Amino acid sequence: MDIPGPEPRADGGAGAVAAAGGLHAYQLWLHATYGPVVRFQLPGAETAVSVADPVLLEATAHLDERPERLFAFLEPLFEAGNLQVLPAGEHTPLRRLLLSVLAGRPSHERHFARFTELVTELADRWAGKAAVHEPVASQKDLTALSLRMICAYALGDASVDPDGVVAAFEEVLTEHLGRLYRVPLPGDEEERSRRARDALDCLRARVDEVVAAHRPGGPADRSDLIGALVEAGESPARIRDTVMMTMLAAHHTTGVAVSWTLHLLGRHPEMAEHVAGELDDVLGDRPAPGYADLRRLTYLGMVLKESMRLFPPGPYGARRTAEALVLGGYKIPAGATVFYPFRAVHMNPEHWPEPEEFRPERFTPGAAAARARMAHVPFGLGPRSCEGAALAMVEAELVLAMLLKRFRFRPVPGHVVTPVERFVLWAADDIRPLVSPRRPERAGAARPAPPGA
Repeated sequence: MDIPGPEPRADGGAGAVAAAGGLHAYQLWLHATYGPVVRFQLPGAETAVSVADPVLLEATAHLDERPERLFAFLEPLFEAGNLQVLPAGEHTPLRRLLLSVLAGRPSHERHFARFTELVTELADRWAGKAAVHEPVASQKDLTALSLRMICAYALGDASVDPDGVVAAFEEVLTEHLGRLYRVPLPGDEEERSRRARDALDCLRARVDEVVAAHRPGGPADRSDLIGALVEAGESPARIRDTVMMTMLAAHHTTGVAVSWTLHLLGRHPEMAEHVAGELDDVLGDRPAPGYADLRRLTYLGMVLKESMRLFPPGPYGARRTAEALVLGGYKIPAGATVFYPFRAVHMNPEHWPEPEEFRPERFTPGAAAARARMAHVPFGLGPRSCEGAALAMVEAELVLAMLLKRFRFRPVPGHVVTPVERFVLWAADDIRPLVSPRRPERAGAARPAPPGA
């Protein structure tokens, strides 16, 4: 049985994607038109098959190779080979090592106090904006915060100039992502390229400084990313590349996820009040949670998960088939690109009734248990899923808890928030809410049940 899909185009599909307003919108249209399995053209892939049904995704979860051409834009960032397309034999041990650090409680607790300090600094700046009734550029500010957090995590503030690292990394990202998405950039192209090369050299030198401070042979410390890489005998180039990749991923996902969550809560003040009431109950007069408090913030966790369903920070995934595969009665040939359109999966009405509605109660334990396992995949799936997912959730919940304990957020009248595609799901003109101080409720005071309960 032939896989349904649009007629081939001479431009390799680029025109269809542009006409739809981007790959997110194109994928939603494709699956609404042709069903859960769609054949389509994708620049960089000769045969692409998109899968938006979470049950069918189960049959692809074992795939452990990525199509090299789709990730070629990252190659200039690496010295020891593109980490996004490492062969399975190299990737598996590196993944195991990364998970032992990034997913572990010791590393989260080690850096939690510094994360809290960084969020407090941002909240103090936003308090100044609140005092003069000026909107905040939440996506810009929160993305910068998440980059500072991952710099502190991966490099350590005592060893490097964090502001210099942030500035250099933003220089690199602006140039390379501008090329990828053909974003018009000011200034001379040759000069921008030179500055990006210099910034990349600066970043590598800063990582080298931290690596030089580690000495292998001591007891294993699974709270220290670079220490674990040094202990494992990784080459200096591979260590630099791994740190760069960690910074790239964390820089974009955590801040963007928090900004969309605040945007949704600003549009649903009754849900924001319930989050705030939960924070008052759990934290009392404390302005910030401890690490152990996060697991008690159950409604906050539901809100974050529902936000990442509607606006998944990681936009897509892709794998390459090593051999033929059958999905839903369709035969996928060997060497094909299996495309994971995370937003289309999250908007599948068969698994998410009224998918465009913001409903945190979708993530109660009972509702989640009744749903297909891969209906919610904001961090990907299978052996190439995000190793930093647990760390990202800790960071995002901490940031949300501290900001929502201190502030109320509401939209600026007339400001339109339009999702656009960059490396993540961005907002075209930022997300610019007004913030105002809130007065904590008395702990244990009666308040309405969560909406939808």
